[in-house]
Amino acid sequence: MISTATISKRGQFRPLWISFIFIVLTFSSCSDEVIEPLEKDKAYNMEMPSGFPEITFDITGNPITVNGVALGKKLFYEGRLSRNNTISCGFCHIQEYAFTHHGHPVSHGIDDKLGIRNAPPIQNMAFLRNYTWDGVSHHLDERSLVPITTDFEMDSSLPEAAGKLNADAKYKKMFAAAFGDENITGDRILKALSQFMATMVSADSKYDRYKKGNTVLSNEEIQGMTLFQKKCSSCHSGELFTDESFRNTGMYYNTQFKDAGRYRVTLEQVDWMKFRVPSLRNVEYTAPYMHDGRFYTLEAVLNFYSDNVEDNPNLDPQLKQDGHLGIAMNTQEKQFIIAFLKTLSDKTFISNPKFAE
Repeated sequence: MISTATISKRGQFRPLWISFIFIVLTFSSCSDEVIEPLEKDKAYNMEMPSGFPEITFDITGNPITVNGVALGKKLFYEGRLSRNNTISCGFCHIQEYAFTHHGHPVSHGIDDKLGIRNAPPIQNMAFLRNYTWDGVSHHLDERSLVPITTDFEMDSSLPEAAGKLNADAKYKKMFAAAFGDENITGDRILKALSQFMATMVSADSKYDRYKKGNTVLSNEEIQGMTLFQKKCSSCHSGELFTDESFRNTGMYYNTQFKDAGRYRVTLEQVDWMKFRVPSLRNVEYTAPYMHDGRFYTLEAVLNFYSDNVEDNPNLDPQLKQDGHLGIAMNTQEKQFIIAFLKTLSDKTFISNPKFAE
């Protein structure tokens, strides 16, 4: 861990000193007990894992502070952000499953309405350039606006949510501690939520400990890592295990959800059925898989890539080489790759009380 970070904004880089503060944040929206915020707010101790890319979160416009993170955590589990006070961010993003909606192909929203996409994990957001399957969102401070306002998710509005919170004296105190006064606005709600999400850093898997020389991998895991590097790392690259590109991977068009991916944003035919390459960190916990949750196991995902890739006009070139569709893998190789993928599981992250309701 290092005590400085370099923050990028509009192509420029500025140094940020982050002090070390060891404080357990245990705010809960389901309890009347509220731990007193710090009288004088302080910078939050952001973890900067070795080898990770530069932080992309705009700390110049939204500094991450202890009180801001505490407020964001409370808001993350706050049902009053939804129209009928029943759905919170944490409803679809469950910590023990790396903040995904475990077991649900697509997200479930207000009045048990269905979304059209699988809820992505919330981890290492401060280092990403994009946060959605289709790339429509690339600013974390604005990301929560979509679920709060979408009719099949939380079906509310920022003025409505702010109005509810303004009637709560405890929230007024927390907003004052985080932002300097009791004024509760939609912009501040979004900024607090993004501060909390930016702190969700996952970098303590078996793979990470292996890289540091603190553990060893089994023979099966080593073979899986070698195969992964050869067959998968062209897309799932770097310490985040994603290059954040948008690719057509030969999946059929799901007529139930009518989701063509990146095409919905650009309306360019070349982007038909292109979806963002997801990070594979904690992939063991995040089933089901793909943008619409069509596969329930890692075995099913690898079986798709070896045997069921469709030859679309804009199929990613990586999946169409030497006249072969997909990725050539036999059964044993798939098991080795899965063994390696499980080394990316971070048990510390999914049980960290700093993030728990």
